Amino acid sequence: MGSSSDRLSCHQRAVRILAGRAHVRAELAHKLTARGYEAAAIEEALDRCAAQGYLDEEATARAFVAEASARRGWGRSKLRAELARRGAAAAAIAAALAALGEEDDMARAREVVARWRRGANARGRVEALARHLDRKGFSRRVIVAVLADVADAQRLDAPDAEPAD
Repeated sequence: MGSSSDRLSCHQRAVRILAGRAHVRAELAHKLTARGYEAAAIEEALDRCAAQGYLDEEATARAFVAEASARRGWGRSKLRAELARRGAAAAAIAAALAALGEEDDMARAREVVARWRRGANARGRVEALARHLDRKGFSRRVIVAVLADVADAQRLDAPDAEPAD
């Protein structure tokens, strides 16, 4: 068991880490363990940070979902996987994703497609776009719907075909 000064320095380190960006409890515990703090000191520091409002798992998960979906264009499954990788609690993940509806996913997928079409991949195959959307974490239903929109838009953009005689 660490001394009182170890626990205090562990808390100070935790606060400094949290000042950089919000973390989920498991992620912060992992970082403190990597810095050599004892388990008892880590638990005390985490509890203290939570009591002070510096460590809020659900708020951190909600903020992560908002940022990653907006900036990175990630869908629900990618967001869920990344939060789980960081060690977020299942309840925090569910609460963070509950705010996202299928229409939110559709809107993000359409933005991803628009960026894809503006980029070097504008003439890319539909299969490549589908794989890209899948890697971004969109559901099959969203991918199919967005690809149907792309196909409709391509038909509208195509020059009128000559009528057959």
